[in-house]
Amino acid sequence: METRAARTTGWVLIETLRNYGVDTVFGIPGTHNLEFYRPLTALGVHPVTTRHEQGAGYAADGWSLQTGKPGVVITTSGPGLLNALSAAGTAYCESRPMILLSPGPARGREFADVGTLHETKDQLGAASAIVEWGRRVQSAEEAVQAVHDAFALFATGRPRPVYIEVPLDLLEEETELSAESLAARAPAAATAPEAAAVAEAARLLAGATDPVILAGGGSRGATDELRALAERLGAPVVTTLNAKGVLDERHPLSLGSNLRLAAARNRARDADVLLVVGSKLGEAELWVEALEARGHVIRIDRVASQLDKNQAAEVGIVADAPVALAAIVAALGDASADAPSRDARVPETLEAVAVECAELSAINTALADVIAAALPDDAIVTTDSSQIAYWGLLNRLQVATPNSTPYMATYATLGYGLPAAIGSRVARPDRPVFAVVGDGALMFSLQEFITVVEQRLDVTVIVVDNGGYAEIKQNEVDADIAPIGVDLVQPDWAAVADAFGGAGHRVGTSAELAEAVAAASTSGGLHVIHLPQSTFTN
Repeated sequence: METRAARTTGWVLIETLRNYGVDTVFGIPGTHNLEFYRPLTALGVHPVTTRHEQGAGYAADGWSLQTGKPGVVITTSGPGLLNALSAAGTAYCESRPMILLSPGPARGREFADVGTLHETKDQLGAASAIVEWGRRVQSAEEAVQAVHDAFALFATGRPRPVYIEVPLDLLEEETELSAESLAARAPAAATAPEAAAVAEAARLLAGATDPVILAGGGSRGATDELRALAERLGAPVVTTLNAKGVLDERHPLSLGSNLRLAAARNRARDADVLLVVGSKLGEAELWVEALEARGHVIRIDRVASQLDKNQAAEVGIVADAPVALAAIVAALGDASADAPSRDARVPETLEAVAVECAELSAINTALADVIAAALPDDAIVTTDSSQIAYWGLLNRLQVATPNSTPYMATYATLGYGLPAAIGSRVARPDRPVFAVVGDGALMFSLQEFITVVEQRLDVTVIVVDNGGYAEIKQNEVDADIAPIGVDLVQPDWAAVADAFGGAGHRVGTSAELAEAVAAASTSGGLHVIHLPQSTFTN
């Protein structure tokens, strides 16, 4: 049958999103949100139906990281929205753009408490407590304006999730809004950095004997400018996990995404001039309470409130990273032919990082090296708060471009890796996509195996099986608590993959892992590679 075209509020809202280049949405159709789905086919918007709204949110985040556009999540009212809020919390903590759309009670039925379907005491309040802003719109005009305001935030402010609630009666109401009112609006002109601040930053950097650049998530759109400045200064670059790959990690000035490890972090702390680009320097990225830089500190951020967060800045530059970095390079002028090399300590720092990583977790470091060696060079590798990630792979895997390792260092959730891989593959069918997660983490999103199959995606999941929640088990032991609730019964992971219509593999050696990865890359579809930590041999 053909869908009847009806220019409802839901239709014009989706049309406005389409005008901003959003061609994919994630969510689950429900009784109350059908008007968000009515226009999708006509507008050329691809719906990805996950099997849980949390998965929809994490898939939207993975898609957003690859496209640079906000991930859009459509939920139904009540439980659907609440299920997605963990993903919204992730986007908030990691400063990523996301739009959540949900129907709400009909106008005049707020807080009625009469037992209507999906009735929730205050879903707007629940969402607003998590996102940057939440709005319950009262007209089609307000709904469309909310979309415009969201994109203005993403373009000029700190990108974070927003929530738009459309009362059910309004969602279904037809409107005569003009096409012009739905058209995408050009973002405000980029803020020009203050000339005096740029000049002072250039003066400090030019006079530095041991400058270091610390790049955070706000630098991900400034790869060329950051590399140019690093090479102009001969300054090593250490990144947060959200900025991993903003400088090719094989570049001779790259210290990798090893900010959490003392050997690399101390290079930043001890620099005579430290340039921080787009990072809040939070504890979750540092693994210490504060960096406590000892030299001059220059900070670049598009939001002024970030310039002294967790570390006071001597020079603060409010601007987008590409603009500010380009201005500093221009102010420095051409490098002199006999400029001293300042990267001699990079190899020794990386060697110390490797030693520290192995001391932190020998088994996860060894496994990470084996996995990294097996993966294609251009792979997108998603993961989540599993030991194989934060004690191994994110330190050992080298990537050439940003957003190649979707992760959430601050929110540190389980269940992110698989749905983020789905969103990443939808956005980038030209790159191989892998999720590398722990056994405990994978059980949080196991149902999304069928989403991979249904969407006909090529996604390979490597599940590193350490028998349960190994870190929490160690935490219990350290706290003089006999291990409880942390040793988990395991399914037959290979058989589970087969049951979902994919292919399962159980590997015990590095050679078998390489063979399984090659087979997955050749045949496509869903592949699950079960790597038992206790029996694996290199």
